[in-house]
Amino acid sequence: MDLKITMRYFFKLFVIQFNQCFLKNKEQGVIFFMRSYSSKEIRNVAILGHSGCGKTTIAEAALHVSGATKRFGRIEEGNTISDYDPEEIKRKVSINASVIPVEWLDNKINFIDTPGYFDFVGEVKQALSVADLALIVVNAKSGIEVGTELVWEYAEKMNIPKMVFVNGMDDENANFDEVVESMKQVFGKSIAPLQVPFYDNGKFKGFVNVIRKEARGFFNGMVEPCPMPDGLEDSVDLMRNMIEEAVAETSDELMEKFFDEIEFTVDEIHEGLRIGIVDGTVTPVLCGAANSTIGIRVLLNSINKFLPPTNVVNATSIALNPKTDEEVEINCDDEDPVSAFVFKTIADPYVGRLSLFKVCSGVIKKDSMIKNVNKNFAEKISSLYIIRGKEQMPVQMLRAGDIGAIAKLQNTSTCDTLCASERPVMFRPVEYPKSLFSKAVKTKTKGDEDKISQAVAKLIEEDKTLNFKVNSETKQSLIYGIGDTHLDVFVSKLKNKYKIDIELEEPIVAYREKIKGSVEVRGKYKKQSGGHGQYGDVLMKFEPADDLSIPYVFEEKIFGGAVPKQYFPAVEKGIQECVKSGPLASYPVIGIKATLLDGSYHPVDSSEMAFKTATSMAFKDGFMQAKPTILEPIAKVEVLVPDAYTGDIMGDINKRRGRILGMDKQGNKQKITAEVPMAEMNNYSIDLRSMTQGRGSFDMEFIRYEETPNDVQKKVIDKRKKEQESKDK
Repeated sequence: MDLKITMRYFFKLFVIQFNQCFLKNKEQGVIFFMRSYSSKEIRNVAILGHSGCGKTTIAEAALHVSGATKRFGRIEEGNTISDYDPEEIKRKVSINASVIPVEWLDNKINFIDTPGYFDFVGEVKQALSVADLALIVVNAKSGIEVGTELVWEYAEKMNIPKMVFVNGMDDENANFDEVVESMKQVFGKSIAPLQVPFYDNGKFKGFVNVIRKEARGFFNGMVEPCPMPDGLEDSVDLMRNMIEEAVAETSDELMEKFFDEIEFTVDEIHEGLRIGIVDGTVTPVLCGAANSTIGIRVLLNSINKFLPPTNVVNATSIALNPKTDEEVEINCDDEDPVSAFVFKTIADPYVGRLSLFKVCSGVIKKDSMIKNVNKNFAEKISSLYIIRGKEQMPVQMLRAGDIGAIAKLQNTSTCDTLCASERPVMFRPVEYPKSLFSKAVKTKTKGDEDKISQAVAKLIEEDKTLNFKVNSETKQSLIYGIGDTHLDVFVSKLKNKYKIDIELEEPIVAYREKIKGSVEVRGKYKKQSGGHGQYGDVLMKFEPADDLSIPYVFEEKIFGGAVPKQYFPAVEKGIQECVKSGPLASYPVIGIKATLLDGSYHPVDSSEMAFKTATSMAFKDGFMQAKPTILEPIAKVEVLVPDAYTGDIMGDINKRRGRILGMDKQGNKQKITAEVPMAEMNNYSIDLRSMTQGRGSFDMEFIRYEETPNDVQKKVIDKRKKEQESKDK
């Protein structure tokens, strides 16, 4: 009996310890355990590519073949580990970057699955900020697409090693040779295909390892040696030559052998690949079909074999000393003082804030204190996790090079640096694209106006490419994003997460009113209703002022005390109130000079109110007599597009009443500089994407006000009158 009690006690103790180290993923029916990995056992890999090329499926396949999941998640079924957000399940596309750690051959690969749709580029930039490798996925049928080119550019700009996985090789229209050749033409001689695929009766059956010139076949999802099919020798030799050409760039000795046409050994190619991947001279190309896990094991093996661990790829990172702004080298080493970069925030209304970070140096431990340098605030790490999609696996510590999450840091946000107080350092923030697509936010339910600011702040915590402003002039609440889909997701999240229903409207353009002529006009206010009356009389001159940056200039040229000095401030106050809403279309007035020339007063009935009213009367009459006009805001616009689209862009700018100022060649692109009315730029983000298939980008800033053409002016005035009439109703 005692033995049974003792065994039962130890079994309960084991269960308690088990539950502290393991996490049951109910959806997948699998229990996870993840040990602590050192920086020499970790690789951080961002999965990038055009929308629909199979990035999420690759992450799911990697989880499945590694044994982390028993069931293969499918996008169409809405049960993938990576795309767990309700918006992602509904739309069947990735919206958020999702961390997917995979254990493979005693190493850990932190995959970061990223969105392929252009509107969510901020998530891509965040993933790349902590990545050791950009795994670029290319569809075997579609080949290089716009998204492929863009992520290649991002990785190049951030100096991140690259590897290509050609996915969808089981498609009957797949053409690996054509895809490789197009990549060679677009991306250059760094492209190094490691495999030549072969088929049997139209089905993708295996590949030839180009380095070893040995065939591998797919049998029951596994890769096994097999005879090389006839007729592949020329293709293998061609691909082998491409590898040797790329690898030759990694050393003078190999370059000499290449020119002497001496074949490289297998070890020389392997070493050249490791060196070349890191310095960017070699981009290995693999192939497979992720939806059936074909080629995924080879991909995992290749990442471990050819990509050095994070302590080699990112042996040192550069931070700034917050006191001196001098650069500081941070070693990816457990023995260094701790430092970490928060690259993403998940702000859930029910779960709370989750800060995703990469440990850049040292070891982060649970229940320790750490300093937020950006906020100059000490934070306690009460809960430390490894995350896999939406699942959180509690851990005691995370070491240099690893990626994890901390719950409920109240004063920490995306791009903040956490570090040891004895060595304060600050990492540079992620460079996000400007959000230039804007809409006005209008709540559908009264009372939601008070709640919306707090809810939007939570969404901006998660998505730094969103921006929210209240226009003090138009009183509109404006949301800025990358594109229409981006803002559509914003609207859905507000409704589903925070129960706030809104609709988006076009922003009101901030027009101005001005006069072009000069006029003298009298304003007299006289009121007698028994007892004390009101009397004010002014002769005003209104004319254009030279400075359009200010609403008005006021002067007085009174002689002989026609208007006592004590009423001058009242006259100016009358002008001050009038310029807030002009007589032409109720837009603010700018660039008007008002001069008080003459007037009269009553010793008893005159007052400040009377002179202010008289001035207002003179202003309204005089303004309409002095050739009033509408001014519109003009923006300086810089559009960066490939050469082939230059003509279309210039023609479109002309249609928008813009003026081309010049062109500047930048690599294989042209930067077109122009001045365009801001009223014509409301949907330019979407239009430019359509005209250039997503290859174009632009920047825009307000520079000045300019007179509106007569035909446009009439439309503006008519529209404004209708707006005023609807408000009055």
